[in-house]
Amino acid sequence: MSGGKQDAQDGPGFEDRVRALLAGDAADIRPSPVPYPEIRRRGLRERRRRLGVTGMALAALAALPVGAYAVAGGGGGGEAAGPARPEPSVRTSTRPAPSATAAGPARPAGEGQLLDGVTYEQAAAGLGRCIAYNKAHRIAGDPSYRDLGTAADYRIVLAMKATGDTNSPGDGFSVVAVRAKPTPARLICTDKDGAAQGLNTGIGDPFGDSLVAVVPDLNAGRLYQQSALDKGHWKLPYRWGFIGACRPSVGKVTVTYGGSTREAVLDHGWFVATGTLDRQVTVAPRVRGYDHAGKLVYDSDQDASYEKTLP
Repeated sequence: MSGGKQDAQDGPGFEDRVRALLAGDAADIRPSPVPYPEIRRRGLRERRRRLGVTGMALAALAALPVGAYAVAGGGGGGEAAGPARPEPSVRTSTRPAPSATAAGPARPAGEGQLLDGVTYEQAAAGLGRCIAYNKAHRIAGDPSYRDLGTAADYRIVLAMKATGDTNSPGDGFSVVAVRAKPTPARLICTDKDGAAQGLNTGIGDPFGDSLVAVVPDLNAGRLYQQSALDKGHWKLPYRWGFIGACRPSVGKVTVTYGGSTREAVLDHGWFVATGTLDRQVTVAPRVRGYDHAGKLVYDSDQDASYEKTLP
């Protein structure tokens, strides 16, 4: 038996079978080809992930307030040089303009109250400068001085071009703002070349003890007339405005000036009318108020306290 087995192993086909088995084993232990496409895909995914993390870190850094960024940098004075010093674009791009913050004055009821290209931002900044002007020029111990608060206390009801005259040369723009609390107040201020040039204030209930439905503002003339020194020689065309208070029972107010009648905008208890003069005038604006049924309830021509001619 043993001799037969040895003969079979030495037969002509044995060597071929052994070689085939060895070749198969070699194939089983040979490393598989390098999966280059998969490695490349994994590499791209990892690169994108790292870029994403870096981008989020940069975004978080840019969103930090300037003050927080300065503390994190550990620097001293704002002019100190060092790698932690932020670039100007980072330092300024995340801070909103002061006039655009939520602490600004309330907007008027309609865009038609912002005239002659004067924007809300410009009007708000001008109002802030006028309030600062009031504080800077107060006289110590003056009993008539009143703190006007901040711009955030007010609502802008009118902003328009201001035409200079002999008494106040140079054009600019006028802003009218009102507040209800803590004490009712009305401001008419003029801004020229980025500086407050004039401020008129009215403090207290505009109706006083009166029961009338409409009260023309006593100082509205600052908005609808030029200096008496220029009487008969006003600069034309001339943008004019008129303001006053009205009760909730009033549904409509009209202002007639220079032969033209304009319907006023009603804004939180105030009325605002504007127009453009193209002629010299001597008669003051005529104000008429109507209730919600259209009945006339006020006429400045019948108001003995209203000045009907221009000085």
